[in-house]
Amino acid sequence: MSNTKSIFLVGPMGAGKTTLGKRLAKALRREFLDSDHVIEERTGVDIPYIFEKEGEEGFRKREAATIDELTQLPEVVLATGGGAVRREENRRNLINRGIVVYLETPVELQVSRTSRCENRPLLAVEDRYAKLAELYEKRHPLYQEVADITVRTGKESAAALCKRILAEVDAL
Repeated sequence: MSNTKSIFLVGPMGAGKTTLGKRLAKALRREFLDSDHVIEERTGVDIPYIFEKEGEEGFRKREAATIDELTQLPEVVLATGGGAVRREENRRNLINRGIVVYLETPVELQVSRTSRCENRPLLAVEDRYAKLAELYEKRHPLYQEVADITVRTGKESAAALCKRILAEVDAL
């Protein structure tokens, strides 16, 4: 692959950002980072605890600082949290510092993939489908705004998606 820019993965919960990010990083022999995992490592607590103690706004401030730092690293593959695109500064940093891949994922698939997750504060609701549909409605235009490449997930295997992403990145 001739493109040496960092690759940033955006998309909703359950899109496969971490799974695909690890595959892409391995294929490219690059470091893989997940902004949510970095926040948890640095704080020593999980995301739900941060939400509980600091609220979503407190978490988003931590997330923005982390994304600002991680998007400046050379030749990494970075998976961002689903809500990272909500802040303009994050969108600007993603757009200006690397290649952004939007993993567009149908709400039905998000529901299926997050059904056993207890570590997602925004899904601590009775109707996960309604919540994920609401988040999709709000965030989809923001994901599109930052995306250099949009890949619809669901039918292809992770290996096939990885191969397709690599080809599209190389074509840029």
